[in-house]
Amino acid sequence: MSIRQFPENFLWGGATAANQLEGAYNVDGKGLSTSDLLLGGTHNVPRQLTREVRPDAFYPSHEAIDHFHRYQEDIALFAEMGFKVYRFSIAWTRIYPNGSASDGPNKEGLAFYAALIAELKRYNIEPLVTISHFESPIVLTKAFNGWASRDMIEEYVTFAQTVIANFHNDVHYWLTFNEINMLTRPMGAYLAGGMYVDDTNRFISPDIDSTQMRLQALHHQFVASARVCSFAHGFDPHLKIGCMLAYRMLYPLTSHPEDIALVQTATELNNFYCGDVQVKGRYPYFAKRYWRDHDITIDIEPWEEELLKRGTVDFFALSYYQSSTMTTTESGETSGGNFFAGVKNPYLQRSDWGWEIDPRGLRTALNQIYDRYQVPVMVVENGFGARDELIEQDGQKTVNDTARINYLRAHIAAMYDAIQDGVDLIGYTSWAPIDLISASTGEMAKRYGYIYVDKHDDGSGTLNRYRKQSFYWYQQVIRQNGLSESDA
Repeated sequence: MSIRQFPENFLWGGATAANQLEGAYNVDGKGLSTSDLLLGGTHNVPRQLTREVRPDAFYPSHEAIDHFHRYQEDIALFAEMGFKVYRFSIAWTRIYPNGSASDGPNKEGLAFYAALIAELKRYNIEPLVTISHFESPIVLTKAFNGWASRDMIEEYVTFAQTVIANFHNDVHYWLTFNEINMLTRPMGAYLAGGMYVDDTNRFISPDIDSTQMRLQALHHQFVASARVCSFAHGFDPHLKIGCMLAYRMLYPLTSHPEDIALVQTATELNNFYCGDVQVKGRYPYFAKRYWRDHDITIDIEPWEEELLKRGTVDFFALSYYQSSTMTTTESGETSGGNFFAGVKNPYLQRSDWGWEIDPRGLRTALNQIYDRYQVPVMVVENGFGARDELIEQDGQKTVNDTARINYLRAHIAAMYDAIQDGVDLIGYTSWAPIDLISASTGEMAKRYGYIYVDKHDDGSGTLNRYRKQSFYWYQQVIRQNGLSESDA
């Protein structure tokens, strides 16, 4: 049998986020985060945020899929698939309930993650930890508007140093921020920056924005990340610290020079603006022109430029779900996406949510990244959201998710081709190994997992877990460390 073999020691696994699966939002001293105040939405109805917890409202993150109480069961299923690595995040407010270190870390929160990591190590699964994944402490949002303030840097660094110091013996791979480049987009203000832009309760809305606020907040995150990188490398030289971006693979709709220029500018801002700072240690040449053209002034302390040079990352991690197509004309029909909308590409198929399916784009993206940065690369999010139907088959409940298998197989094949191109790709953690709530809509209906969770958009369900057909398919991929012609 012909097998497209991946490198020895390639890290196969899956990725999740605390606010999308843990639940137990107020258990064992955990404080409120920004994600705990997001209501559920749908594909067509945007999520809203509240300033306080309303007893009559439904907050999907409050229970999520109750991984907090079921992590042993879930990790056992990951181990059954053969995971080599598992990416998860640590909830800031589980460690520091109010965001601040003034009262010391929450021992129960540290104990939970110590137990989770020990369970992973019991199965020889390498932990990959995202330190901050879209859940700033709401107390800090109310105190000084989150990452809009420099005060956030010190609080984050203390939190990061605490978890690194506690878990460095067992966790060797760390990501400082999830999809840090979301702060280049309007919806990133609350989601990634924990900031209120105005006094409304809208979460994702293009008419609520402050580019000045977002990019200043992004600078504060760059400084915080650099400080954590410097600390980690000095504290334990064996640690590997990475950046993580939502990579936006862009195409022009036409060969019109203005379409080409539009895509170039958008690629620079969405991908290289953040990548250059975190990997190269400096703002890219085009940043000053962008600031000038958009009347933006970034407050950069002189010492921070030297810090950015010293605090660079060891590897580049990315999420990739789809590509986007752009045009300066009015001829394109709008296409959906993971915070990145565009116009429909006539050469691509789409998912139920309108996301365009483009595995070739992943290969191109990996080559773009490696050509520019020459550091190891991980794909730490990639997956297929669909409306799954639980059925009875051979006496077991399962999901026939052939479309998901086809999507994943094509993207893994694209990664294989990128490795053959010469890209130093070291790992793949698909999103998500188990069904969880959607960050963009708060839905359970948009399912990604190899494991079906009996939980629904209204909060009902038994929370029972069931293996989908993709569970056994991915198990085989990991077992043979690659793809065979019969995988699909």
